[in-house]
Amino acid sequence: MFLRLADQHRQFVQDLVMNLQALAIVLERQGYLASCYTCGGQMNSASFMVSLGDNHLIRFLVSDYGITWTEMRDDRELMKLEGAEAISQLQELASLVKHQIKPSQYRPVIPAETLL
Repeated sequence: MFLRLADQHRQFVQDLVMNLQALAIVLERQGYLASCYTCGGQMNSASFMVSLGDNHLIRFLVSDYGITWTEMRDDRELMKLEGAEAISQLQELASLVKHQIKPSQYRPVIPAETLL
């Protein structure tokens, strides 16, 4: 059972890395500064970054050890999420692609629970 779960987790990470690579490409085509770097050919980790302008940066890290979303402005951390919450934040970035929002038009929405 545990070997099966470990294999499913590895596959999940690989799928997430492939989606991050695609998201970076599409965001770049829409005028965002975006990148996605992987280590090695196994696609078991990635560092995804996108600049939303005005010193506003998103960094998403994924590996077998964990998943984190960090949002920064002016070199200060605004929000840091892990696991499923971090992955959920990718939906907002995907919405930029879906609605073809340009970097100059982007206005971030900070979830209320991070303001507490």
